[in-house]
Amino acid sequence: MDEIRIVDVVDQASFGLVPPCADAGFDHRSCDYWEDVERGSKAARLNWLTSGGAGHAASPTAPSRLRNPFGADDDEPMANPFLSGGAVTAVAHNPFVPPRPSRPTVGADAPRKLGLLGRGLGVFGSYAKIVLVDDQPVAYAQFGPLSAYPRALRLREHYPQLPDAPLPAVITCIATTAEARGKGYATRLVVVICDDLAERGFAAVEAYPEAGATPDAMSAATPAFWIEAGFRLAVDDARFPVVRRELA
Repeated sequence: MDEIRIVDVVDQASFGLVPPCADAGFDHRSCDYWEDVERGSKAARLNWLTSGGAGHAASPTAPSRLRNPFGADDDEPMANPFLSGGAVTAVAHNPFVPPRPSRPTVGADAPRKLGLLGRGLGVFGSYAKIVLVDDQPVAYAQFGPLSAYPRALRLREHYPQLPDAPLPAVITCIATTAEARGKGYATRLVVVICDDLAERGFAAVEAYPEAGATPDAMSAATPAFWIEAGFRLAVDDARFPVVRRELA
């Protein structure tokens, strides 16, 4: 009997388990289509898969101090007469205040996509899960709060019939490898995600499939898939319908 496990993407090791897309032109590990409403892409970008690559978000640098045209020629900062000794002293540690608990992170040098998936680890939890069969990845899904996916927020603006409150969680990507299709792994993954989201306090979850999408397309599957997984058709749009499931 096959051993089936579902793991959360929370670090470099689990991120390395994300299976390749059936269409080699796409890549789950570098897609930011839903996170970046203006320039997001589903295309494979190999430079995103290494730490510090061109797609890695650089740390912001402190802005340089503007020169004071009324100051001295050397423009040296003036001493503050209200500071003792003209220097800023460090704030002493208060032993009576309990230390802040450390929150899980993926690390500052993580590949860009892993950084996006790890944004909510300290508050929300993981944003992606993988199905492993005998330790081989066969299915992948990305999800999270609506606020994490600006493109989903933009899409919902076109459908005033969708409820404004409570705002749903969303599943933005569900995919199975070509070799593992037809065995129910994606449906099982969706069920686990819905149970997880319910435990995290969400009352509903939505997905935004593309009608007529091909099996190899990197998308949120077809409306028929979601209906079989317990969702209902909330918006019957000819091209971009919305499916929704209320969570117990």
